[in-house]
Amino acid sequence: MEENQLNKDLMLLNEALKILANSYAPYSGIHVAAALLTDRGNVYLGVNVENSSYGLTICAERSAVAAMVAAGERKPIAIAIVTDYNRPIPPCGACRQVLAEFNHEIRVIMHSIRSGETKIINLKDLFPIPFKID
Repeated sequence: MEENQLNKDLMLLNEALKILANSYAPYSGIHVAAALLTDRGNVYLGVNVENSSYGLTICAERSAVAAMVAAGERKPIAIAIVTDYNRPIPPCGACRQVLAEFNHEIRVIMHSIRSGETKIINLKDLFPIPFKID
Protein backbone atom coordinates (compact mmCIF):
# COMPACT_ATOMS: atom_id res chain seq x y z
CA MET A 1 0.00 0.00 0.00
CA GLU A 2 1.35 3.41 -0.86
CA GLU A 3 2.31 5.75 1.98
CA ASN A 4 -0.24 8.44 1.04
CA GLN A 5 -3.09 5.89 1.17
CA LEU A 6 -1.86 4.57 4.50
CA ASN A 7 -1.78 8.12 5.91
CA LYS A 8 -5.37 8.75 4.76
CA ASP A 9 -6.54 5.45 6.27
CA LEU A 10 -4.86 6.24 9.60
CA MET A 11 -6.29 9.76 9.63
CA LEU A 12 -9.81 8.40 9.09
CA LEU A 13 -9.38 5.76 11.78
CA ASN A 14 -8.19 8.42 14.22
CA GLU A 15 -11.16 10.67 13.42
CA ALA A 16 -13.58 7.80 14.07
CA LEU A 17 -11.76 6.86 17.28
CA LYS A 18 -12.23 10.41 18.60
CA ILE A 19 -16.02 10.09 18.55
CA LEU A 20 -16.49 6.39 19.38
CA ALA A 21 -17.42 7.27 22.97
CA ASN A 22 -20.31 9.40 21.63
CA SER A 23 -22.06 6.30 20.28
CA TYR A 24 -25.41 5.52 21.90
CA ALA A 25 -25.70 1.74 22.26
CA PRO A 26 -27.60 0.86 25.45
CA TYR A 27 -29.21 -2.25 23.92
CA SER A 28 -26.45 -4.04 21.99
CA GLY A 29 -23.54 -2.59 23.93
CA ILE A 30 -21.64 -2.42 20.62
CA HIS A 31 -20.34 1.06 19.93
CA VAL A 32 -19.53 2.09 16.36
CA ALA A 33 -18.15 5.28 14.83
CA ALA A 34 -17.53 6.15 11.19
CA ALA A 35 -15.42 8.74 9.42
CA LEU A 36 -16.24 9.34 5.76
CA LEU A 37 -13.74 11.00 3.39
CA THR A 38 -15.02 12.73 0.24
CA ASP A 39 -13.33 13.52 -3.05
CA ARG A 40 -13.06 17.16 -1.85
CA GLY A 41 -10.96 16.05 1.13
CA ASN A 42 -13.64 16.69 3.74
CA VAL A 43 -14.40 14.25 6.55
CA TYR A 44 -17.89 13.60 7.90
CA LEU A 45 -18.49 11.73 11.14
CA GLY A 46 -21.23 9.51 12.45
CA VAL A 47 -22.00 7.15 15.34
CA ASN A 48 -24.61 4.47 15.85
CA VAL A 49 -27.70 5.67 17.68
CA GLU A 50 -29.82 2.82 19.01
CA ASN A 51 -33.49 3.04 19.91
CA SER A 52 -35.73 0.82 22.03
CA SER A 53 -37.80 0.42 18.87
CA TYR A 54 -34.93 -1.38 17.17
CA GLY A 55 -35.99 -0.53 13.61
CA LEU A 56 -35.40 3.16 14.36
CA THR A 57 -31.72 2.57 15.12
CA ILE A 58 -29.30 4.33 12.78
CA CYS A 59 -25.88 2.93 11.99
CA ALA A 60 -22.71 5.01 12.17
CA GLU A 61 -22.13 4.67 8.42
CA ARG A 62 -25.55 6.06 7.48
CA SER A 63 -25.15 8.77 10.08
CA ALA A 64 -21.90 9.87 8.38
CA VAL A 65 -23.51 9.69 4.92
CA ALA A 66 -26.37 11.89 6.14
CA ALA A 67 -23.86 14.47 7.42
CA MET A 68 -22.08 14.40 4.03
CA VAL A 69 -25.33 14.92 2.12
CA ALA A 70 -26.46 17.68 4.49
CA ALA A 71 -23.19 19.49 3.74
CA GLY A 72 -23.91 19.30 0.01
CA GLU A 73 -21.41 16.62 -0.95
CA ARG A 74 -22.12 13.44 -2.90
CA LYS A 75 -18.83 11.60 -3.56
CA PRO A 76 -17.38 9.56 -0.68
CA ILE A 77 -14.08 7.84 -1.47
CA ALA A 78 -13.29 6.07 1.82
CA ILE A 79 -14.95 5.23 5.12
CA ALA A 80 -13.37 4.08 8.38
CA ILE A 81 -15.58 2.09 10.73
CA VAL A 82 -14.31 1.67 14.29
CA THR A 83 -15.91 -0.50 16.96
CA ASP A 84 -15.32 -1.69 20.50
CA TYR A 85 -16.54 -5.15 19.47
CA ASN A 86 -14.05 -8.05 19.57
CA ARG A 87 -13.49 -7.95 15.79
CA PRO A 88 -13.88 -5.43 12.95
CA ILE A 89 -17.49 -5.06 11.82
CA PRO A 90 -18.39 -4.61 8.14
CA PRO A 91 -21.28 -2.37 7.11
CA CYS A 92 -24.70 -4.01 7.41
CA GLY A 93 -26.74 -4.61 4.26
CA ALA A 94 -28.63 -1.32 4.54
CA CYS A 95 -25.39 0.62 4.95
CA ARG A 96 -23.82 -1.21 2.00
CA GLN A 97 -26.74 -0.15 -0.17
CA VAL A 98 -26.60 3.47 1.04
CA LEU A 99 -22.83 3.67 0.45
CA ALA A 100 -23.24 2.10 -3.01
CA GLU A 101 -25.78 4.80 -3.89
CA PHE A 102 -22.96 7.35 -3.75
CA ASN A 103 -19.87 5.28 -4.69
CA HIS A 104 -19.90 1.56 -5.32
CA GLU A 105 -16.09 1.55 -5.20
CA ILE A 106 -15.64 3.26 -1.83
CA ARG A 107 -12.72 1.98 0.27
CA VAL A 108 -13.99 0.42 3.54
CA ILE A 109 -11.55 0.38 6.48
CA MET A 110 -12.81 -1.60 9.50
CA HIS A 111 -11.07 -1.65 12.88
CA SER A 112 -11.71 -3.18 16.31
CA ILE A 113 -10.15 -1.34 19.26
CA ARG A 114 -10.56 -4.50 21.35
CA SER A 115 -8.59 -6.87 19.09
CA GLY A 116 -6.49 -4.26 17.29
CA GLU A 117 -7.41 -5.96 14.00
CA THR A 118 -7.97 -3.90 10.86
CA LYS A 119 -9.53 -5.09 7.60
CA ILE A 120 -9.69 -3.12 4.35
CA ILE A 121 -11.90 -3.97 1.38
CA ASN A 122 -13.49 -2.23 -1.57
CA LEU A 123 -17.29 -2.01 -1.28
CA LYS A 124 -17.59 -3.49 -4.78
CA ASP A 125 -15.95 -6.69 -3.46
CA LEU A 126 -18.02 -6.70 -0.27
CA PHE A 127 -21.31 -5.93 -2.07
CA PRO A 128 -20.98 -6.86 -5.75
CA ILE A 129 -24.53 -6.25 -6.97
CA PRO A 130 -26.32 -3.32 -5.30
CA PHE A 131 -29.89 -2.39 -6.15
CA LYS A 132 -30.02 0.42 -8.71
CA ILE A 133 -32.80 2.13 -10.63
CA ASP A 134 -31.62 3.33 -14.05
